[in-house]
Amino acid sequence: MTTRKTGQKSIKVQNIRIGGKAPLCMIAGPCVIESRKACLDLARRLKRIARQADLPFIFKASYDKANRTSIGSYRGPGLTRGLEILAEIRETLDVPVLTDVHSVTEVTHVARVVDVLQIPAFLCRQTDLLVAAAETGRVVNVKKGQFISPWDMEHVIGKIEGAGNRKILLTERGASFGYNNLVADMRSLLVMSQFGYPVIFDATHSVQRPGGAGSSSGGDGQWAPALARAAVATGCNGVFMETHVNPEEALSDKANAVPVTQMRKIMMTLKGIDAVVR
Repeated sequence: MTTRKTGQKSIKVQNIRIGGKAPLCMIAGPCVIESRKACLDLARRLKRIARQADLPFIFKASYDKANRTSIGSYRGPGLTRGLEILAEIRETLDVPVLTDVHSVTEVTHVARVVDVLQIPAFLCRQTDLLVAAAETGRVVNVKKGQFISPWDMEHVIGKIEGAGNRKILLTERGASFGYNNLVADMRSLLVMSQFGYPVIFDATHSVQRPGGAGSSSGGDGQWAPALARAAVATGCNGVFMETHVNPEEALSDKANAVPVTQMRKIMMTLKGIDAVVR
């Protein structure tokens, strides 16, 4: 295992600082854009909750979920319409926005609209995609693949740094544990933090059961808040959490999403834990 012990960098997303001595950051939103109104309403609600909890907030939503289990699963509104909605949220609500990119051809279009380009876990070793995202100059958030070790993320970092970008976030989202199951190893947060970049914990995908519902992924969303508390106590710099007004009706990852009605209590609790840890 390789570790580069360096002082942790502080990454800036608009007026938000992540890492170093900065307070915990909350990244939250729906798994996928279901409609313009639903996305705007949820973003507005989450911004208000985060302000009440005094937590820096980045809104997350995907315009396309290219890695759904089934060909018949809902993927989202697509690149053009999805970016229009994300741009409207960013401009009207004045919040930073994060979204996934799945191919090199999408990267430049997405970078014109959002603040953080997210590399999905399944694509974390795709060199061309990492380099293309890095070359935009945007913040790049890489989800650690559930199939690789935390120390392997040093090579991912090297690809992004090699393209001249040092605005990097690393996200833990669980590791494969047999078939259709994941386990969150809190040691991963500590290992990746030694590379000098802020580390985020993805609470909702860490309780996912990939392909566990037959033609879709299952999950144990009720455990996501507990894992988030553990991760903040371990010292992560941010928490990523997917939420929905009614998870049972969500068009993607409904088994993992946290009801938005729980988000205020969750954020307040995480804020308190972070204050103790720091």
